[in-house]
Amino acid sequence: MTIEAGPIRKGRKRNPEVTRAAILQAALEEFGEVGHSGARVDRISERAGVSKPMIYDYFGDKDAIYAAALREAYVQIREGEAALELDMLDPAAAIRTLVRFTMNHFREKPWFIRMLNTENLRGGRTIRNMEDTVEIQSVLLTRLRTILRHGAEQGVFRNDIDAVELYIFIASLCYFPISNIHTLSTVFEVPISQDWLERHADRASDMIVGYLSAA
Repeated sequence: MTIEAGPIRKGRKRNPEVTRAAILQAALEEFGEVGHSGARVDRISERAGVSKPMIYDYFGDKDAIYAAALREAYVQIREGEAALELDMLDPAAAIRTLVRFTMNHFREKPWFIRMLNTENLRGGRTIRNMEDTVEIQSVLLTRLRTILRHGAEQGVFRNDIDAVELYIFIASLCYFPISNIHTLSTVFEVPISQDWLERHADRASDMIVGYLSAA
């Protein structure tokens, strides 16, 4: 479970979990705003309200802090998905709920997309060495496979859908308008507002459910 993070107030006894969460959130914001090369540990320290030596004690050097923040980015979205309790919904409603959550997460936590962009620009060198990446993703994929199986059993979904490919489809439809919001708004003169994104999420849901449909 993710601990709510914020600057640590001086003079109070530090809770290690709260301190760690505050550092990670500050790192997500710092790396998300200026990338790996532009990030500075002293700014992470200032954002988190802790000393630089404490950050090094918790995580190590800048690369180690970046790796921990990248992992945290994935942990947070997976925890958010788990809280949706998709297993309790009918298959089509579960997919629509996941699409809307994904769109909202990308919009409300812009550091998530920026962290992924940074890691891809770096050639994936950090995530390749992350030991529990598969385990972190497995929770979502297990749920998706269950939803797809229930949909097929009920005769509403096809039975030949791969859960990984489905999630890539969902993430792609939600990712593109957020990651390219400024260029799309200018080139096509589209005011990409919150209302526009919500409509896009609804249309994306219709597309995906239609693709999954057994009919």
